[in-house]
Order: sequence, then structure tokens, then C-alpha cells
Amino acid sequence: MWKLFDEGTTALVTGGSRGIGRAIALELARENVDVIINYKSNDAKAFEVRDEIISLGRKCIAIKADMKNSADIKRMFKEIKKEVGHLDILVNNAGVIKDGFLLMMGEESFFNVLDTNLGGCFRVTQEALRLMCSKKRGAIVNIASTSGIVGQQGQANYSASKAGIIAFSKVVAKEYASHGIRCNVVAPGFIETDMTSNKGEKTLKEQYLDFIQLKRFGEAQEVANVAVFLASEKAGYVTGKVLVVDGGLID
Repeated sequence: MWKLFDEGTTALVTGGSRGIGRAIALELARENVDVIINYKSNDAKAFEVRDEIISLGRKCIAIKADMKNSADIKRMFKEIKKEVGHLDILVNNAGVIKDGFLLMMGEESFFNVLDTNLGGCFRVTQEALRLMCSKKRGAIVNIASTSGIVGQQGQANYSASKAGIIAFSKVVAKEYASHGIRCNVVAPGFIETDMTSNKGEKTLKEQYLDFIQLKRFGEAQEVANVAVFLASEKAGYVTGKVLVVDGGLID
């Protein structure tokens, strides 16, 4: 059966133990890619995804690293160099949400989200580029959000971090196109994941259901399909772009 990727293609998916990251990691594996799973804390979930990828006939390792910790990131890439030696695809998916209205949001909440989501994207991308530049090829897919495009009440920190990822990605696309490296963004709308399953978020999503043209919330697999397309050579002439996956929520 024909696959999107050549044998030996390797991807790193941050935040790959659950939700959208898990769906992307598994879809890459189904398309002939060996996958490195990054996760922050839940060993059991990470190893579950690892084992599922191995059962699909692909190689997989799981590496614990905190996106806010530069030493963790460097250690992760040291292990990648030792165990794999190269990197073809990077999916920056790791992220956190800590919502609250601006006047009630403390500095810790604001900067924790920025440092994890945007700072983590910066740290991981910088290390990945060093590997990709040596091969003069690579694809980076950064997971943002519609909140980073239109803003979302109660999400000053999250919206700012995701808007930053979009701008950051456009810079990467411009700076490294000459090195054969593409960088694009997927911006999901309301997607059913563990992160958005709490009661408050459900209420918010229900408020927006009338504004979603497809009249439903998205699935992690639907985001994964777009991310894997952007990572593949089928999107070989696409860079610096934002693909919105939101069921028609925003214009």
C-alpha cells in the first residue's frame, strides 16, 4: 500500500501522549513514519501510545521533557541524536491552558502559559533546526489555535501564546526556506480532547455551537489529518501558512 512518507522518515511530536498530539503521532505512524513521543509527566499514557505505534510496525521512543526547561529540551535532543541521528518532521503540539479574565489573571498564570506554549515551541524548534539544516530538508508543523487568530475572552495568556506561535512560524518559514525546510501552522477551533473536557470549557463551546457552520465540535483525528498533510511532500509548495480546522467558526 502506498504511503505518504519514505521509509526511515522520523518525526518528533511534542505533547504526544494524549489528545491532538496522540492522534498526530498515530497518524504519522500509519503513514510509514517512525515517531518520537515527547511528554511532560504521564508515563503510562506515553508508553501506551509508544506501544500502539510499535504495534503498527513503526519504531517509537518516548522521551520525558518539560517545555519550560531548556536543559530538558537539550537532553531530549541529545537522546534523539544518539538513538536516531536525524529528524525529518517536527510537530510542536505541547501546550497548556489556564484561563481567567485579565483583571483576575496573575503574572504566574500569564507567563506560565506563554513560556510553555510559545517558549517551548521556540526551544524545540531551535534544536530541531540544527538537525534539519544538516540534511537541507525538513517539515515543521506548529499547532496554534483559532484563539490566536481572533482572540478569546478569558484567554489573554493562551491567545497571546498561540498568536505568537503563528508569527514565529512565519519567521521560521522565511529564514529556513533556503535550507529546504518548510514551516506551517494548524489552527484548530473547538476540538474534543481531554484538555477541553472540563465543565467550564464545555459551557464555552456550547455557547459557540451556533456559530460553527458544521454544527459540531471537531475530533483530534481531523486535526491530525491536516497536520500530517502539511508534513508530507503533498504540501511541498506550502510554507508559512496557517490552515484553520474549525468547522467554519471564524471567517
